[in-house]
Amino acid sequence: MEGRAAALGAGTVLNALATGTGAAFGIDVETRAAVDLDPAADGVAGEIAEDPDADTDLIERCVSLATDRWGDGEGGTVRTDSDVPLAAGLKSSSAAANATVLATCDALGLVVGDGGRASDDAVGDDPDDPAVDVTRLEACRLGVRAAREVGVTVTGAFDDATASMLGGVTVTDNDADELRARETVDWDVLVWTPPERAYSADADVARCEAVAPMADLVTDLVLDGRYGEAMTVNGLAFSAALGFDADPAVEAMPHATAVSLSGTGPSVVAVADPADPETDLDAVADAWADRPGTLRRTTTRADGATVE
Repeated sequence: MEGRAAALGAGTVLNALATGTGAAFGIDVETRAAVDLDPAADGVAGEIAEDPDADTDLIERCVSLATDRWGDGEGGTVRTDSDVPLAAGLKSSSAAANATVLATCDALGLVVGDGGRASDDAVGDDPDDPAVDVTRLEACRLGVRAAREVGVTVTGAFDDATASMLGGVTVTDNDADELRARETVDWDVLVWTPPERAYSADADVARCEAVAPMADLVTDLVLDGRYGEAMTVNGLAFSAALGFDADPAVEAMPHATAVSLSGTGPSVVAVADPADPETDLDAVADAWADRPGTLRRTTTRADGATVE
């Protein structure tokens, strides 16, 4: 009983730590999961290809919850490999959880959503479709539950999880695990990831809650569809709250549609509307070139996670 799936990394529009409302967008970097189920296996053994010593509790818990809910409690193995750097603010945990849950569903022979690929409508799932065994939002919520249970997230990160699972920009109530809005965006993306790592579970929640008035402003911008403005305001507010240098964002602003600290850092993500001649991510790359770490060019994606 084998299954495979892939889920997207994501960037932040609105960090949910301040108010519980969050927004994120899917980008074209992936985490892939391979699940091999064995009814005779005692438990689940996980492996993360990029770091054999990394904690595998999340992906193992995802398999266990999925087989308990939709299977017969099968054990087995799960292995992930990823283009998404760990603990860099690019939603590696959400991507790993989504890919693992979908791969487990695939191993169980279940049909997920619209065959695992989103349409351009609000979600791409029809819970009343008799051909669908599991909607992608159901799978997403299961991964969020696993993330909470193993302690890799403060808010549950439903915003990050939905952006990874569905693609596009998603706006969520992370306290209720509710999707408030989803919209397709078409942006070129530049990511700067410094060498250090920042774990979401270690974020200073009190400092983030102190910028709640700014987060409320960002929420208003997001719900008005002004994602670029929202993203930049979010980045400045949460860079200050979490102790990150705002200089990279300031350097990018003249050349980008938007720029923000992603998640709880340390990555900074700049986006550009390809139809806007005033944007120039090459200029942003030049400004960031001497900073330690890595630069990655990619794009947004609207199709979301896929069963392979």
